[in-house]
Amino acid sequence: MKFDAILFDCDGVLVDSESITNGVLCAMLNEAGWSLSPQECMHLFVGKTVRSEAARIQAHTGQPLTDAWMAAFYARRNARLEAELQPIEGAVEAVRVVHARLGGRIACASGADRFKVEMQLEKVGLAPLFAGRVFSGHEMPATKPAPDVYLAAAAALGVPPQRCLVVEDTVTGVAAGVAAGATVVGFSPSPVGHGAPGALRAAGAVHVMVHMSELPALLG
Repeated sequence: MKFDAILFDCDGVLVDSESITNGVLCAMLNEAGWSLSPQECMHLFVGKTVRSEAARIQAHTGQPLTDAWMAAFYARRNARLEAELQPIEGAVEAVRVVHARLGGRIACASGADRFKVEMQLEKVGLAPLFAGRVFSGHEMPATKPAPDVYLAAAAALGVPPQRCLVVEDTVTGVAAGVAAGATVVGFSPSPVGHGAPGALRAAGAVHVMVHMSELPALLG
């Protein structure tokens, strides 16, 4: 099938941010009294917003998830991302190629907050390619796995979701793309973990890439 637009997730697809964000979250949860490993933290939280797990956090720490705690988390997270963030290998070149081939009909549709998404795209040099086409699940009625952020991105590009290719690295994100009516390809550079190929396929991904350089060939 030929696609008229590509909708990208951000974290884990365009930027290698998951381990940085997870490291900050894991440290802060341990400081708050919830003893868990980085691996356990990644398994529980990847592809989700921290606020969506507020009840679980409160149950383990014995304290509510306050705005002040979230503000501290965002500040520590953003500082480390500013210092350490790198693009996913091959992502910048792949985005440049498909941007040119599709006449700019690409968007970034993330479950993360807009500040984080735009800061990360800027940091790795992708911001100009997504200018005016960044969508945050925080600004939608419901975030992933609901389809809202992908439906908004498709509508803004003037392309029916059925003509869009979505690129995702988590089960939550794949579910969102499928629910929007798009064709979803998974990205899984590692054969194990939260976004293992089998899990992405089971969630509805029609194909799983191991390197972003595979993307242009999927346009049809």
